[in-house]
Amino acid sequence: QVQLVESGGGLVQPGGSLRLSCAASGSIFSIDAMHWYRQAPGKQRELVAGVLSGGDTNYADAVKGRFTISEDTAKNTVYLQMNSLKPEDTAIYYCNAHVVTKTPLRASWYWGQGTQVTVSS
Repeated sequence: QVQLVESGGGLVQPGGSLRLSCAASGSIFSIDAMHWYRQAPGKQRELVAGVLSGGDTNYADAVKGRFTISEDTAKNTVYLQMNSLKPEDTAIYYCNAHVVTKTPLRASWYWGQGTQVTVSS
């Protein structure tokens, strides 16, 4: 099995910054992709940013230029640096990863439990 554990959420004022982390652990053979999603109250979960194993990244239009996704492959960890935060960024942020496990040798999608980000003065 694989576990994804997010951290780094919290309360921040508009214009501030936060850095989220998501560490994957368990019977991991390889990780093909890692993403950050978010879900605000009353809204559907949406993709925020993603990084592929080759290093390619993608971002939602709403966060381009403000958020940066990066990874430490040695630690099976993905980060989301969030700058110039706005109240509309308030949401629960979820980590998502496509992982190939060692035993059994199988590829599956996994989700973390989420971390709350609140942007408010």
